[in-house]
Amino acid sequence: MIERWLIVLASALVFLPIAAPAQEDKPKTVQREEDVIYGRKYGTALTLDVFRPESPNGVGIIHVVSGGWYSAHEAINQGFVQPFLDRGYTVFAVVHGSQPKYTIPEVLEDMHRAVRYIRHHAKDYDVDPEKLGIYGGSAGGHLSLMQGTAGNDGNAQAKDEIDRESSRVAAVACFFPPTDFLNYGKEGEVAIGGGTLKDFRAPFDFHELMPNSVQPGRKGTFVPITDEAKVLAIAKAISPKYHASSDDPPTLIIHGNADFLVPIQQAELMVEALKTNGVEAELVVREGAGHGWAKLGEDLTLFGDWFDKHLRGAETKEDAKEK
Repeated sequence: MIERWLIVLASALVFLPIAAPAQEDKPKTVQREEDVIYGRKYGTALTLDVFRPESPNGVGIIHVVSGGWYSAHEAINQGFVQPFLDRGYTVFAVVHGSQPKYTIPEVLEDMHRAVRYIRHHAKDYDVDPEKLGIYGGSAGGHLSLMQGTAGNDGNAQAKDEIDRESSRVAAVACFFPPTDFLNYGKEGEVAIGGGTLKDFRAPFDFHELMPNSVQPGRKGTFVPITDEAKVLAIAKAISPKYHASSDDPPTLIIHGNADFLVPIQQAELMVEALKTNGVEAELVVREGAGHGWAKLGEDLTLFGDWFDKHLRGAETKEDAKEK
C-alpha cells in the first residue's frame, strides 16, 4: 500500500508544473465514464476515462495521462480536459501501464492499443474515427509524438477485432516533449536513464527474453539488455524524431527555452524533421520558461485552435490575421 502511495505521489508531483486553467464556479454539464477497459496486460486492466461535452462536435481527442512515464487514474485532471470539452470535443484520458513496472517500449504498446480501441468504438462515442487528435505534456508529449509518427495500420489477420484497427492520429499538440534520446541537449548525448534523465531509470530498464539454458524448449527468463548496440537501437526506436515521414499529422509543440529537464533543442529537432518531410509543424517558444510555467494552462487554447483547424477545418485567429 505504501509503495502504491509513493507511485501515485510521484505521478502527482510530475504533473504539478502542468498547471491547468482555473475552473469556473459552475462548470458545464459533463458526462464522465470512468475506468473503461481498453486492454489487459499480464492480468492488469488498462483503462481510460471518457469525457463527453454538453454539445459534442463529433470529434475526439486523446489526452495522454503521463509525466515521467508515470501514469495513474488519480492523475487525471479535468482542468486539463475542460478547455476541449468547452469546444465540443469528446476527450479520452488514457492511463497507460506505468513505470517503474513497465518500460517505454511497453508503454508504447498500450498507446497503440488505446487508439485502436477508441477508433473501434468511435460510433459508440459519436466521434469520427478518422478525426482523432492527441495531446500531452513532457512524457505525455513524447508519447503523443510517437503516436503521430509511428502510428500504424492494424493487423488485418488479428484475432481481436480491435487489433485490426489503425493506431494513427490526425493531429498532435504537446508541451516540452523528449524527441531524440541519442542527441539529448547536444549532439551525441545519450539520455536513457542517465545524464539529465538520471532520475528516470525505470522506463529505460530494457529487458529481453532469453532461452532456457537449463531446460531447452521450456520457457526462458527475462534478463537486462546490456549490449550497447541493442540499447542504442531501442533508444532510437522510441525517439519520435527518427519516425518522421511525409504522412505524419500536423504537429504543434510549445516549449520553454529555459527547460532544464527537456532542452528546447528536442522540440527544434522534431519540428525540423517534420518540416523536412513536408509535414505542417509549428514550434511556439515560451521565453524564459522552464519545464512548465504558471500560465501553461492558458496555452491549451492554442491546442484547441490547432485541433479546430486540423480536425474541424475551422479558421483560427492567426489564419485571419494572415489574410
